[in-house]
Amino acid sequence: MAHANDGRDDSDSERAWRFFPYDAPYPNQEAAMSSIADALDGERNVLLEGATGTGKTISALVPALEYAREHDKTVVITTNVHQQMRQFIEDARAITRREPIRSVVFRGKSSMCHIEVGFQECQTLRDTTRSIVEKESDKAELSEQAQTLLDRMRDGESGAGEARNAVTDELDAIDDELDQLKEGNFCEHYYNNLTQNTDEFFQWLFDDVRTPDEIFAHAGRQNLCGYELLKEGMEGVDLVVCNYHHLLDPMIREQFFRWLDRDADDIITVFDEAHNIEGAARDHASRALTENTLESAMNELEDIDDSRAESARNVIGTFLDALQESYDDAFGFGEREQVGENWHDLSIDSQGRRDDLTMQFLRSYEGRGIDVEIELALQLGKRLDEQYEDEYKNGDSTTRKECQTLQAANFIADWMEMGDELGRHPMLSVRRDGGTEEIYGRAELYTCIPREVTRELFEEVHASILMSATLRPFDVTEETLGLENPVTMAYGLEYPEDNRRTFAVSLPALFSSERDNPATQETIEQLLVDAARFTPGNTLVFFPSYAEAERYHERLRANPVADFDFFLDEPGVRAEEARQEFVGKDNGILLTSLWGTLAEGVSFDGDDARTVVVVGVPYPHLSERLEAVQDAYDRIYRGKKAAGWRYAVEIPTIRKTRQALGRVIRSPDDFGVRILADKRYTRESSSMGKYGVRGSFPVEERAEMVDIAPAKLKFAMLNFYNDHDAYDGDPPRP
Repeated sequence: MAHANDGRDDSDSERAWRFFPYDAPYPNQEAAMSSIADALDGERNVLLEGATGTGKTISALVPALEYAREHDKTVVITTNVHQQMRQFIEDARAITRREPIRSVVFRGKSSMCHIEVGFQECQTLRDTTRSIVEKESDKAELSEQAQTLLDRMRDGESGAGEARNAVTDELDAIDDELDQLKEGNFCEHYYNNLTQNTDEFFQWLFDDVRTPDEIFAHAGRQNLCGYELLKEGMEGVDLVVCNYHHLLDPMIREQFFRWLDRDADDIITVFDEAHNIEGAARDHASRALTENTLESAMNELEDIDDSRAESARNVIGTFLDALQESYDDAFGFGEREQVGENWHDLSIDSQGRRDDLTMQFLRSYEGRGIDVEIELALQLGKRLDEQYEDEYKNGDSTTRKECQTLQAANFIADWMEMGDELGRHPMLSVRRDGGTEEIYGRAELYTCIPREVTRELFEEVHASILMSATLRPFDVTEETLGLENPVTMAYGLEYPEDNRRTFAVSLPALFSSERDNPATQETIEQLLVDAARFTPGNTLVFFPSYAEAERYHERLRANPVADFDFFLDEPGVRAEEARQEFVGKDNGILLTSLWGTLAEGVSFDGDDARTVVVVGVPYPHLSERLEAVQDAYDRIYRGKKAAGWRYAVEIPTIRKTRQALGRVIRSPDDFGVRILADKRYTRESSSMGKYGVRGSFPVEERAEMVDIAPAKLKFAMLNFYNDHDAYDGDPPRP
């Protein structure tokens, strides 16, 4: 592959990267970029693990953009973390100041619509508006013909009058059609897109890397639709920044590539925070239907005069009854009273046969045949959906109605067809309506194996670069996502090792029974007091759950020695709001769950968080969903011992832990202490079987772990921070 090299030799060590926006890459960046360039030449995927601050984004973007520029391709970089999206924009801006590139930052329609309509309404408005513009164009052309024929009539040309009469008849018909269209619903913003000169907008768009908010505001000032202009301007661009949604959903991805005017093999995808792809793909592949939608479908069908309506009512009504009976039967003693406004899972799994909901549906059903009546319901649903489309287009309805019958029939068809497939797990959940306090249910086809979603994507595109600080072990990433023989590379922190310490504290293994031990709680409380007292700055503490964080928040607040600013991160609080409040203090301690929003994608620089503590091994809550994922992996990888535990529990937990540790030491000059508080992180863990997790960390990270007793931690921290002259004044006394 040829690179721009300003006349220099194109060897790996001297390669000049035209898109590199800074003075010079780190040594590891240079190596990573060269390896990625070679992989793109060979159409191979790349797994890149690099610690925070090692320039992973630039390492991936630079060779990807160079290859795309030379081979007429487009780079799509994506993340599911808002802070990373902002970083992508800054990196793209830095690149375009060095080597101009055409970039767009794409966001969903709902956040960029000036009239706040849904997807189906927008689609209908767009079609109607385009029809109006086309009719107006036809009218202008016919008017010109009519004028020409009038001139020819005046010149006495034979037949001109008859021809002009035919044209004016067409004009009258078009006027009637236009009046009818304009009496209906159309979009003024999109109309202006189609009828005004938008050259200035596109010149502005590509003068820099514009955010969706900037595009929304700029288009709004001109009464244009920025979303549709953005779609129009995406053809053949160099770089697109978007979220996972646009790539992981197969239908959206197909449309997205069409907007780019690219075939899939002309796309290079770059996934940041790629350890999150598995969960995101699982969410995209899962299907759900609520009891409310089923009831709405039954109401929709009440007055329908169509021979297929009886079959639709029968199959949908029977499924609704089966859903209600199934969750009534599934409640344990006192469980109904515990249901709140969040979805609460109930078990309907049945070993050796279909799930309880399906069996109840089959027992209750009476009719012409389930498959036959589902097909009739689908046909009727499609007919009703087309009717709602026409009503909205013609102005007979102010909103574009969603066809509940079609949604219900589609889901029931999928439920019956896919409910017993390997990797699909039927689920039943309930919640309490906040207004009526009534309980209602939801059926869900939960997807356990996400590679069925991701493998197709990675096979379609030219190549993909997956990057994260926590991708290892690579073999697990390859298998869970369906990657074939990717290039793998891992780069640790390039910062001085003397700037960090990782302590593995020999607390008892904090299994659930041990966590309630009063003596253990006292030890943990003292450990946290010591960690915060001997930290010259803020301390960040992660627990296996919010409940554990709240427990120690209360204990520390009651501790007379704990003279800190206390912060408790709670569910529902925006990550950036919690971070801003915390970093405004000089000696704060923030307690949160490792499974919350602060464990990754959030930066704590310098004194914002000098010390990070992970208390226990934060395994996820053992739920039926997690057990279903474990079982699916065990069944797929029968030859691998404890594959389900490793793929579904152990590796995701260690990745989360490593992400939490990465919240500190964010730059070459930064320094800090990382504490793993549980003996399962110590060398002693080698005798604890699958529960000993030290061996699951990369070898270079294990080498830095220093085993230490709880009482000795404060002395070790004092020595470390003293060596860095970190204390303002006299250090605390042990």
